[in-house]
Formats: sequence, C-alpha cells, structure tokens
Amino acid sequence: MRYLILLLLLVCLALGVVFGALNAELVGLDFGFVRLNLPIGASLLSAVILGWLLGGFTAWWGVNARHRRSRRGRDRKPRSPTPDA
Repeated sequence: MRYLILLLLLVCLALGVVFGALNAELVGLDFGFVRLNLPIGASLLSAVILGWLLGGFTAWWGVNARHRRSRRGRDRKPRSPTPDA
C-alpha cells in the first residue's frame, strides 16, 4: 500500500512538471499592489494548490467550531444525579 501511494505521488508530480513545461508562456497577474509575470502552468498549479489548502482549512475550521459548540453545550447541561446503589 505504501508503494502504491508513493507511485501515485510520483505520477502526479511528473504530470505537474509536464503540465508546467507545456504551458511556459508568461501571463501577467496584477494584484493591485504588486504585478507578477509567471508561467501559465505555475500560476494554474499554484491556484489549484492554494484553493485546496483554503478549502481544507475552511472545512477544518467548520468541523472544529461545531465540535467546540457541542462540547460547550454538553458542559452546560446539568448532570442528572446517579441513583445510589
């Protein structure tokens, strides 16, 4: 299983390198405060990676916030007394 994941990682890396090499023309990006001239392949791959990271962070934040709210709600509820045996 470990070798399969490593192989898949290498194939994706090779495809990214080929994609970047085939799209080597420069494109101008203007962010308002800075202007960058990057290859098309690098700008597209960085946009995909940035979107993946921001989406993962947003999902983590939502799950973490929901978990904190449910834990806070459990702590506020009065515990029912246990019957003495």
